Amino acid sequence: MWSKTEAGRQEIQQRTRKLSTGLRSILLLVDGQRTEDELRSLMSGLHAPEDALGQLEAEGLIERRSGAALMMAAVAAPPPAAAGIPAAATEMTPADRYNLLYTRITDDIRTHVGLKGYFLQLKVERCADADELVALLPDIATALTKARDHTFATRWLEGVRASLV
Repeated sequence: MWSKTEAGRQEIQQRTRKLSTGLRSILLLVDGQRTEDELRSLMSGLHAPEDALGQLEAEGLIERRSGAALMMAAVAAPPPAAAGIPAAATEMTPADRYNLLYTRITDDIRTHVGLKGYFLQLKVERCADADELVALLPDIATALTKARDHTFATRWLEGVRASLV
């Protein structure tokens, strides 16, 4: 699986490298969840070069991560506040909060909205901090309502907000 590097996330926000439209589109779709085959099947529709993944990797914008590495990162993440544990002991740093939100939002857009969520994913990629991601939650809930239903979107929004406490 491919995932964005820190340089890749910065490129999405700052556009300093002047990537072609096809390369930029593929960079946006790299989320650590799509397989290489899925990304390659999307490339032709986005007019990306056949070696887009290789070019992005050479630029240092994406990296190949194994399923085991992704699982280890998830396991190493700090747990949310639990009953009986003082709040100060489990508070998230701003980076932890951003990473938690970013991962949850991108996974849920991909899973429940699919390619119709492309422009919404662009908005997510432009967010520089957790507060900007939180501001997008109503837009994401609206997209989830259209893709699934109102009850699902309401429960999703409640779940995301509860994970931030």
